[in-house]
Amino acid sequence: MTVVCVIPARYASTRYPGKPLAMLTGATGKARSLIERSWRAAQDVDGLDAVYVATDDDRIADAAKSFGAEVLMTSSEARNGTERCAEALEILGDVEMIVNLQGDAPLTPHWFLEELVEGLRSDSQAAIATPILRCDGETLAALKADRAAGRVGGTTAVADSKRRALYFSKEVVPYTADPYDIDAPTPVFHHVGVYAYRPWALLAYPHWPVGPLETLEGLEQLRFLEAGHPVLCVEVEARGAKFWELNNPEDIPRIEAMMRDMGTP
Repeated sequence: MTVVCVIPARYASTRYPGKPLAMLTGATGKARSLIERSWRAAQDVDGLDAVYVATDDDRIADAAKSFGAEVLMTSSEARNGTERCAEALEILGDVEMIVNLQGDAPLTPHWFLEELVEGLRSDSQAAIATPILRCDGETLAALKADRAAGRVGGTTAVADSKRRALYFSKEVVPYTADPYDIDAPTPVFHHVGVYAYRPWALLAYPHWPVGPLETLEGLEQLRFLEAGHPVLCVEVEARGAKFWELNNPEDIPRIEAMMRDMGTP
């Protein structure tokens, strides 16, 4: 029984071509690619038996091998990271769980993934689990600023009392017009783009139809909800760490500033 982390990465992104190879400079002045920083984040996670980069692009594969990553070559037919992870699972064979660490989330703290794995293990009814992080006033303001500027930024999540997902959106939901101090908790949860899948659900996923919500939002996890499979939202805490995904070129200065603040090399 093994827990395997797969980092799906593609070069031909519609919004940001070549994003996995974008360079980010850390606190020491060292520049590393986005895919390398995501891989390094996975190395800090306890309980993973292996970490792979899954891609269909030789440029990403060569870059990954250069910093020591194991690479799984997948097809160009994968429409999103979950489908690429499903292809990786077919290559790997029998495992207990696949963890999908999105290749655009280099600031993901190790405990997010550790708590995610334990959350899925503890809920036998869930097909998939994903972390959510309560926004403080500063993060909520950043999400709203992205939308006001017409940028597709972070994703928000809404869950029920049992932490089963009700919806995910690139809009800021639920709506709130209240003012919040920078460090004050808000009712909005930032979805952390990491997933843990049960193998049966991951293998079935590519065969489910792409529904209207997934099409409109461009969010792969909505396919589980539209197919009627529960998604467990595992609430995690930042513990002083800063978190933001690289969705647009404009995010690079923000992430680099966060790395400097946290002393990330």
